[in-house]
Amino acid sequence: MAELRPSGAPGPTAPPAPGPAAPPAFASLFPPGLHAIYGECRRLYPDQPNPLQVTAIVKYWLGGPDPLDYVSMYRNVGSPSANIPEHWHYISFGLSDLYGDNRVHEFTGTDGPSGFGFELTFRLKRETGESAPPTWPAELMQGLARYVFQSENTFCSGDHVSWHSPLDNSESRIQHMLLTEDPQMQPVQTPFGVVTFLQIVGVCTEELHAAQQWNGQGILELLRTVPIAGGPWLITDMRRGETIFEIDPHLQQERVDKGIETDGSNLSGVSAKCAWDDLSRPPEDDEDSRSICIGTQHRRLSGKDTEQIRETLRRGLEINSKPVLPPINPQRQNGLTHDRAPSRKDSLESDSSTAIIPHELIRTRQLESVHLKFNQESGALIPLCLRGRLLHGRHFTYKSITGDMAITFVSTGVEGAFATEEHPYAAHGPWLQILLTEEFVEKMLEDLEDLTSPEEFKLPKEYSWPEKKLKVSILPDVVFDSPLH
Repeated sequence: MAELRPSGAPGPTAPPAPGPAAPPAFASLFPPGLHAIYGECRRLYPDQPNPLQVTAIVKYWLGGPDPLDYVSMYRNVGSPSANIPEHWHYISFGLSDLYGDNRVHEFTGTDGPSGFGFELTFRLKRETGESAPPTWPAELMQGLARYVFQSENTFCSGDHVSWHSPLDNSESRIQHMLLTEDPQMQPVQTPFGVVTFLQIVGVCTEELHAAQQWNGQGILELLRTVPIAGGPWLITDMRRGETIFEIDPHLQQERVDKGIETDGSNLSGVSAKCAWDDLSRPPEDDEDSRSICIGTQHRRLSGKDTEQIRETLRRGLEINSKPVLPPINPQRQNGLTHDRAPSRKDSLESDSSTAIIPHELIRTRQLESVHLKFNQESGALIPLCLRGRLLHGRHFTYKSITGDMAITFVSTGVEGAFATEEHPYAAHGPWLQILLTEEFVEKMLEDLEDLTSPEEFKLPKEYSWPEKKLKVSILPDVVFDSPLH
């Protein structure tokens, strides 16, 4: 729950935003991390010292539901001559360390990232006659912040977020998000580390799919070239009724399709509804089976396995990433590695997972036959995985959101994989790796062609390659919502 008030209005937990010339006694009461970010805001908006601000009534560190303490909202006049319309500029406070006293983020020094190392921003086109900024973007930002805090996954420029709903709960076609560097906000050095600013960019479903099949940075660049779709500053217009491919039909073939053919996809993995079975062992053989769907004792990924999968996902999103699965490093902790120290949550998860299955005691098993299961949305990404990743010598991971397991597809050019051409199906606890040759990938793409038009077939749908002892099923969501998953 939040309340709206000017940032200069006194509140129970934070004084007004000070300017560069704030009285020393007043500035000393102001949280240093917050003060540093406000300084960057005042640099951009010197004429708006007390912008409207959405404030969490009960702070996250006091048990409230909203991780962001504040979201400030500024009026930006844009630049009509540069095709930059007037808009509202939203800036979050809370993903970085505002206080430096470990109430939210562990303080690890000034050299690395502050907290998660970034804050979110959003630019919304101002409607004619609109005198105050809409507040729904603040809740959108809170939703993304909850994901970051709960998953410990951080965002990077070029990332995409599948939202599957109009961002403002209207009938808009803008239903997903890309992330990029804010064009005006500069990185800030705070007493608790560095903070960068990632801007949310609203996109249509077709643009999201293009980003998945190619890469987010490429689609962001296309959006910059189309003024009504974002323009130079990537301003979101919730009333936009056309995709960039409808505005300029040549963009799909001349830019996206050629980019996929030349570059492949930068999407290295997704959180998904998925599961796998070891068909080479009978279901009742639970003692040594790593089937995720069978048996009452759910296997869990060790902390080091989880760290490797997350690092795999992160590296795959980097431009020009090398096709290498990161080695399991016992000196590193569970969670994404952005050169920031692990949080208390990291350590607890790592310790508990390792206690259930000590990493050193898990042997890698070679499997003869496997059955992969995906829901419709995840299954629709298999052609992307094969064409955009494996045919370019890369890897792709499905990390289950309904169970503690993962499936990684690897090509023969990926180093560090425990699946080999001799033993293409291999499991390390509940983490399955599948190595596919280029010839088999081409065969699968032919057989899975109807997955590119999932609305044309009914569930469940099954594909099988008996000679490879591989089966893939596309199943309804309800199957994955059962306790056994």
